[in-house]
Amino acid sequence: MSERVIFFDTTLRDGEQSPGATMNMQEKVRLARQLESLGVDVIEAGFPAASQGDFESVRAISRTLQNCQVAGLCRATAADIDRAWDSIKEGIHPRIHTFLATSPLHMEFKLRKSPDQVLEMAEAAVRHAVKYISNVEFSAEDASRSEPAFLARVLERVIAAGATTVNIPDTVGYAQPGEFGELIRYLLENVSNAHKAVFSVHCHNDLGLGVANTLAALHAGARQAEVTLSGIGERAGNAALEEVVMALNVRRDVYGLTTDIKTEQLFPSCRLLSMIIGRPIPANKAVVGANAFAHESGIHQDGMLKHRSTYEIMTPESIGRSGTEMVLGKHSGRHALKVRLEELGYRLDEAQLDLVFQALKRLADKKEQVLTEDLEALVLEEIYRIPDKYRLIYLSVLSGNMAIPTAAMKLEVDGEEKQLADFGVGPVDAVFHTIAKICGRKPSLQQYSVNAVTGGTDAQGEVTVRIEENGVSAVGRGADPDIIVASAKAYLNALNRLAKKEDEKTCPRL
Repeated sequence: MSERVIFFDTTLRDGEQSPGATMNMQEKVRLARQLESLGVDVIEAGFPAASQGDFESVRAISRTLQNCQVAGLCRATAADIDRAWDSIKEGIHPRIHTFLATSPLHMEFKLRKSPDQVLEMAEAAVRHAVKYISNVEFSAEDASRSEPAFLARVLERVIAAGATTVNIPDTVGYAQPGEFGELIRYLLENVSNAHKAVFSVHCHNDLGLGVANTLAALHAGARQAEVTLSGIGERAGNAALEEVVMALNVRRDVYGLTTDIKTEQLFPSCRLLSMIIGRPIPANKAVVGANAFAHESGIHQDGMLKHRSTYEIMTPESIGRSGTEMVLGKHSGRHALKVRLEELGYRLDEAQLDLVFQALKRLADKKEQVLTEDLEALVLEEIYRIPDKYRLIYLSVLSGNMAIPTAAMKLEVDGEEKQLADFGVGPVDAVFHTIAKICGRKPSLQQYSVNAVTGGTDAQGEVTVRIEENGVSAVGRGADPDIIVASAKAYLNALNRLAKKEDEKTCPRL
């Protein structure tokens, strides 16, 4: 038996059936090219008989790809098979993939066919498909709820008819890993011509076991995994390609299997899918999520700094990410803080480090993640504190759909009180224009965001701004029940940080 696992990606077919994940033809072709770069062996490009659009997409992908097999899915009817062949016949490596349900439940209530009729239909479908091409796959829909002996008879008949791949789907995610692995072993032992076909599995994730069932089947002897990027698909989705691949790579000692997947393309592939369908990758998603290689706990950070394998079983670089992220937050420890400060060029003694550490804890209670600019500001405020160059004394804003947005304010600039009124396209814009004029500065606004510190209509608004002037950037924050006042505070905070950065004597690197 071969030790190489064939990866059959159905993101463009089953994945697209995930509500809200519809793609147009150009997007499908773009993603197909990325899947080819990833190194998948087979791409199921769509269901050609479903619509003219699906047909055109499958045909376009077949014409485009050079290295992957391109499969068209079809029901076990002559018309569907003909339509599938017409969509893929111009490709370099076409595959016809036909399916028919084999469980008692599906045969009785969906197909309304007897087991003998299903046997005949399955065999006839494969015989029709092999008239076009020898690369034919047959799927026994709802295989995990089929009678094992009957399933073995179906597979034996379709292999004899010419099927070179037979797929055992866990269509509704019903199987458990142990029993699914046993089903694969049973079939390999009881289908007399099993050696003439590759056994495949297609596992859904209704009980969260899609990847576990796929791995159990591969361990039992299956050699094709039908998967999708990020596990998208019908209902709760499918087994996630990236999770199956990295499980096989990380635990090669258990599985002893190889793949042709270029793991460095895993994250770029999932990221591209996310951009196309407009769904963010969940932060806690295994392998490719934002938190997969992020460490905030002080104990974990300390272990990582001593030896990365203490808390990472694979490297971020191995899946195409730039590196490990040490997140500074409420759970971070002194060791991680000290290392990060040293990376920024600060050498603090223990007393100074403790001051910054306590300030970090206070800030982390208010915001999810502490950025580099936050950290530098903490050092400035706790260790190298000087009076603010710019300070708000008074602010009044006029706005509304019947008024020109106007901001009038008084600031303290280098100890001198100054006041001015100016206009803007909105109240925040008016505030920022007025502050900039009073301070004699012309920064560009790079980012502006507002968050509620707590729930309720009386919650404080926390405003974050990022500004840049003469190639120097700074982040400022302000909080106030009045969101306009919070915006002014944040803008002034950013200006003060810019001023401190410009004055090297104020911020020595020890």
